[in-house]
Amino acid sequence: MKEEKKQTRIKADSPHRIVNIHRSNLTPRDALEESAQHKNSRSTKTMNGRRPGRKRNAEEGVDVAVKTPAKTPGTSRGRSNSAEGGKRSESTLVPNFSSRRNTNVNKREYSLEDFPLLANTMEVQESKNKGKKPKNGFHGSVKIIPLGGLDQIGMNITAIETEDSLIIVDCGLAFPSGDMLGIDLVIPDISYIKSKIHKMKGFVITHGHEDHIGALPYVLQQINVPIYATKLTLALIQKKLVENGMDKLVKMKNMKYGQSVSFGDIKVEFVKTNHSIQDAASLAITTPAGVLVHTGDFKVDYTPVFGDQIDLQRFAELGKNGVLAMMSDSTNAEKPGFTMSERSVGRTFDLIFAEHQNSRIIVATFASNVDRVQQIINTAVKYKRKVVVEGRSMVNVISVASELEYVHIPEGTLIDIENLKDYPDEQTVLITTGSQGESMAALSRMASGMHRKVHIGPNDVVVMSSHPIPGNELAVDRVINELYKLRAKVIMQDTHVSGHACAEDLKLLYSLVKPKYAIPFHGEFHHRRAAALIAQSVGVEKDQCLMIDNGDVLEFTTDGEETTYSIKEKVQAGGVFVDGLGIGDVGNIVIRDRQNLSQNGIIVVALTLERYSGNLMAGPDLISRGFVYVRESEDLMEEARLTVQNVVDDCLQSRMNDWGKIKNLIKDSLADFLWKKIKRNPVILPVIMEV
Repeated sequence: MKEEKKQTRIKADSPHRIVNIHRSNLTPRDALEESAQHKNSRSTKTMNGRRPGRKRNAEEGVDVAVKTPAKTPGTSRGRSNSAEGGKRSESTLVPNFSSRRNTNVNKREYSLEDFPLLANTMEVQESKNKGKKPKNGFHGSVKIIPLGGLDQIGMNITAIETEDSLIIVDCGLAFPSGDMLGIDLVIPDISYIKSKIHKMKGFVITHGHEDHIGALPYVLQQINVPIYATKLTLALIQKKLVENGMDKLVKMKNMKYGQSVSFGDIKVEFVKTNHSIQDAASLAITTPAGVLVHTGDFKVDYTPVFGDQIDLQRFAELGKNGVLAMMSDSTNAEKPGFTMSERSVGRTFDLIFAEHQNSRIIVATFASNVDRVQQIINTAVKYKRKVVVEGRSMVNVISVASELEYVHIPEGTLIDIENLKDYPDEQTVLITTGSQGESMAALSRMASGMHRKVHIGPNDVVVMSSHPIPGNELAVDRVINELYKLRAKVIMQDTHVSGHACAEDLKLLYSLVKPKYAIPFHGEFHHRRAAALIAQSVGVEKDQCLMIDNGDVLEFTTDGEETTYSIKEKVQAGGVFVDGLGIGDVGNIVIRDRQNLSQNGIIVVALTLERYSGNLMAGPDLISRGFVYVRESEDLMEEARLTVQNVVDDCLQSRMNDWGKIKNLIKDSLADFLWKKIKRNPVILPVIMEV
């Protein structure tokens, strides 16, 4: 007996969208008709373009899934054990398939009542964000204000400012050029920073070179905020502050690579890089407008002498997450290829020491190049030589690095310069400052014969382990010439590798970081221009390579979807001269007077007048310095005195009592006479005394 099976009604609010009609719910005749139609549909699937096992209602256009009936226990495929099964199998051959469009088989009709969820038409809405860039999560603005370091080598300092916060990246000094007569140092003008002192959060330092930390003792006297830097950098800064009695007044925080520090709405992460000094770092600066990358001074060194390689993986992660702008080192952008590893210099030292085993070796290098010093010491130990460190800055850096175990000096290797005379030349090595031709550096004093402990001779080999910084070429040449005059041997080839990235290194970093904007930093204009072309070559748009100047206020604004930039203003930026203990008291006018004095000399005109009558009591007398040699120019000086005498007589006869006017008349008449006579224009200084 056949059991009656109840059909299951699907409620209108059922969550299921696909309705399966199982053959167990059909009558035997309906099941037979379904089987015939299934075979027909399989034979015509190519023509109709529909999958087998799907039945389509012609009126409603609805695909209905049908299932093949499950195998009944006790039966075999294609054969039935019952009479009913034989009839069913026989009737399968009855339908006429001669016409595929008009079959004689009665079809089961379905209505929308069988599919209640399809009764209502569903509308598909397009996304409102179609064609729009996904939001980046940033909303706000940031200002980048270079106050030094652009179109020059040195005095690097950059302000990063948001609505609530202001931080300073680096605070370096510059050494005076040849026309800055009497100037000791040049530090950045911080007038803008002082005007925003309420926002100021701290100094963030990339590494310990003088052009990045040298101005801190001067600036901290006016702006005392915390300093954040890596271990060696912070130790060198502390050494400077101790010398100026400020070490207990300034807060300093030691930062490790990968660590971040928050300054309100600015967050700064320290990223490992390589440079010619240990503990150099790049900065990933997260701001409301986006992420900025400040590379600092860097190179890509896969085999550093001390420490790890540059963290290229972190740069790639930053690039993957999106970088708004990268401020990149440009110093070596014009040099093709890759910067060589510091270890290559060690091999050169080994060859030099092996070749000159009977000579004293003097190596001049940068005081801060700790890795270079370490390699010199290693080579000296190998060839059983004692090492003398000479030069104040060299001694300071090596002592700090040694305390931090950044330099390893075997016991008994280092000797004092006072004991140098106790050892033969072939057993000693001197590591000294003065590779840039500084007039008061140790090597310059040795070359000029002014050094009290070291005298250069024919048995000396001097290794110049550096390249001249742009602007120092003449000074370096002068020192080398003096060394040759003393019959010393000078070696310059293959004794130095740069600490700055060459063209291919820059391409690598730009390719990893993928900044939207490129801002070349740290270099002369032609260096920065070359860096901009490199950025363009790896995908940065030409109009997004920004060549800004010191003092420009570059502002980025992000609304969550789009970022724009503008340069609407310029703030005061430049150098402040340090002369002795005076800071800023010497300006451009004083420098111009010094230049004029150095080029043309001075003439002082002195005369004495009676207080009440105005009569000339003495003079005029002329005193010359740097103008002419008076003993050989007595006639000229007498003519000049008579010229001044005539002017004074005319003023007294006209009863002129304004001494300012009298001085101007004396200057003008004497200057006119001297120019016509010998085409010179000395500084003329009238002095009127009253008795």
